[in-house]
Amino acid sequence: MATIVEKTSEGTIYRAAKEYPVPDVDVLTLLFDSEHSLAKADTKIHISAADTSLELTVSRARTLTEATSSALRRHFKIGANGAGQDIVSVISTGHYLLPVLSYGIIGAGGVFSAASAASTAGELSKQIQGAESKILFCVEGTREVAIKAAEEAGWGSNGGGRVLVMSEGRDWTLKAVQANGQLGPNIIDESQKLPWERITDPKTLDESLVILIYSSGTTGLPKGVKLSHRNLVAEAVIPGDMFKAWIATERPDFEYRTLAHLPVAHIAGIQGYLINPFYMGGPVYWMPRFSFPEFLAYNRKYQITFFFTVPPIYLLIAKSPQVTDQFKTLEIAVSGAAPLGKDLQHAASAKLGGPDCFISQTWGLSETTGSATIMPFGMQDDTGSVSPLIPNMLARVVDDDGKDVEVGKPGEVLVKGPVVCKGYHKNEAANQESFTGEWFHTGDIAEFRNGLFYIVDRKKELIKYKGLQVAPAELEALLLSHDDILDAAVIGIDTEDGTNEVPRAYVVADSKKISGEQIMAFVKSNVASHKQLRGGVIFLDAIPKSPSGKILRKDLRVLAKKQQGAKL
Repeated sequence: MATIVEKTSEGTIYRAAKEYPVPDVDVLTLLFDSEHSLAKADTKIHISAADTSLELTVSRARTLTEATSSALRRHFKIGANGAGQDIVSVISTGHYLLPVLSYGIIGAGGVFSAASAASTAGELSKQIQGAESKILFCVEGTREVAIKAAEEAGWGSNGGGRVLVMSEGRDWTLKAVQANGQLGPNIIDESQKLPWERITDPKTLDESLVILIYSSGTTGLPKGVKLSHRNLVAEAVIPGDMFKAWIATERPDFEYRTLAHLPVAHIAGIQGYLINPFYMGGPVYWMPRFSFPEFLAYNRKYQITFFFTVPPIYLLIAKSPQVTDQFKTLEIAVSGAAPLGKDLQHAASAKLGGPDCFISQTWGLSETTGSATIMPFGMQDDTGSVSPLIPNMLARVVDDDGKDVEVGKPGEVLVKGPVVCKGYHKNEAANQESFTGEWFHTGDIAEFRNGLFYIVDRKKELIKYKGLQVAPAELEALLLSHDDILDAAVIGIDTEDGTNEVPRAYVVADSKKISGEQIMAFVKSNVASHKQLRGGVIFLDAIPKSPSGKILRKDLRVLAKKQQGAKL
């Protein structure tokens, strides 16, 4: 898929040569009632990986969706004053009924907003207060945190009747926590149905609010990203129709099966488990949380053919002796959410599927509803790129002054198109900082070479040493290529005189097998002088990461301040 580079009045624009029509429909109509969706009434779309007798067909999901929408409207007036007004927060581990809750919230005219199941009560309380959530859903395993968060938010004892526990088993129940801490009656009544509003007006689809997802906050406080029907539909249809075209011409016998192992609080979980597999007519097998042994077992047992996952999991696949033939049915493997070094890409790909299964990289953000780039199906790239832009997307690459850089030179990526979000929830300062007209400033530094984009690093994470830029991602990829280093992260620390910033590596490794000096020598032999680990090497038991696999550099900076003066 060729990328066109053209000079326009707006600057140097990058775009895919092909465009795909995005239908003017809301996301529920797209999935349940459009000719575009490959799922039929009897298609199994959501299944418990631990017990496959727990399953949802499209027709059963429709019944439960409409009953859920009705319950939310009757008991909590969700959507009664118009769509997009009422935020419904959710803190849940993965399970096969979770999609029903999301569809039901959207169907009632509410806004689905998931929080990480790993959130503390304090973190969750800040999120529901910032979102101004009407109610909070949880599962039994997150009930205690949900109640504490609601109490901290001032909702009253035991959440004031606004915390509800959803079921995870055979029957679909939603029960409010009462003042005495006991659960009330099930508010789901399948005889009561509220069909969702069918929307076809383009302006309404563009301006709607259906998902509020909180960015990972790896460099600052999380922000609420507002996603519309248009965003969700475009992110399903554009990659999905590329996929359908490949299947029709190259693999007419392909069967889509994926495994839910990432959090639904992450855009990869929302688009990758709630929406896109449904659109592609294939089942999602649900795990409650990531467990590597179970992940291996389920991939083999259910003959998974497609998955998106994050670099830390590919690192496990590459380095674990437990991996044998569990991925032999895998045909499409995609990596995203954080940089995947070229060496790791090759090492993990060697353990996946047949000879044609090679990990492709996608790049995107919560603010782009997931993927902003995609490798055309049937194509491979082993140079470490993050693929070409997805169709219908425009990009620019600019310097610190907002001027276009020469093609091939590094600069910040700006994007616009149907998958770009509508801004941040109740955060005008962030909107002003991140948008110039319709152009969204991604904060990622990239180069464009040979029709492909290469992400160099996050703009805020680049290390400046004597005026020269050092990309942590480059050094991390190099460190991970060493057999004795299991995981690594790099940050910049200030020199003692405060005149410079130097790279420091944090590594997970056996110090009996490899020393800090040996690691520094390894880096020195592979990169230029300004990229040396002048800040030293620190051994850790684990690299701090978000649930989606992003390195939490702000946590490492706190650690570095505590360790000020620590030397090898």
